[in-house]
Amino acid sequence: MKTFTIENGTNNIILHGTAAEAETVAEAERFSTAEEFGELAGTWPASRLIEIWNGLPGVAPVKKFTDRKSAVTRIWKAIQSLNESPASEPTPEPEAQPEAASEIVTPFDEPQAETPAAELVAAVGAQAPDVAPEPTPATKKATRQKKAPTGEPKAKATREGSKTATILELLKREGGVSLKGIMEATGWQAHSVRGFVSGTLGKKMGLTVVSTKGADGERTYTLGS
Repeated sequence: MKTFTIENGTNNIILHGTAAEAETVAEAERFSTAEEFGELAGTWPASRLIEIWNGLPGVAPVKKFTDRKSAVTRIWKAIQSLNESPASEPTPEPEAQPEAASEIVTPFDEPQAETPAAELVAAVGAQAPDVAPEPTPATKKATRQKKAPTGEPKAKATREGSKTATILELLKREGGVSLKGIMEATGWQAHSVRGFVSGTLGKKMGLTVVSTKGADGERTYTLGS
């Protein structure tokens, strides 16, 4: 059964092929049906539902929903078109044409949940690179390869010129790079960038990426030590 996760810090929603895969995502809530999603959303402030909707690809941004039920129904329908979490680099979706923000008049205002000033994308389940051993000359006796000293996990090798390599170079800059900067460099949308940072860089490559939000609301990513 396909299972969704929604990260508590970023509201990033990712579709997984199996429940086991979804359980590997830290700091996230999981759901598989519209009923389960409705139960989770029942405790969220209206501001979070609006933020989730406006972060989805290809939707017209809103300022308010008529009620909680309609918000949950619209979000559930919209996420059915999401692709499963990528194995390496996510395929960027076509850039949606900007639309004027629409406003539904009947509000149910609640105070907006505060976003943490800094959140650490944990390095979980680092995967060692798949590299075939070099063949030993026939004239020499094969010896057992020495184990690499234990320490920090090695990041998966990246192809020069790839979008992974581009993002890593941006993260290494002094002061890091903003979410908007990564979007402009890759052509991806915001939810694809967030999924790539937490899934590919953090979980698969074992890198520590620090995400901060400035006073102007701009999110910045830096590569941790």
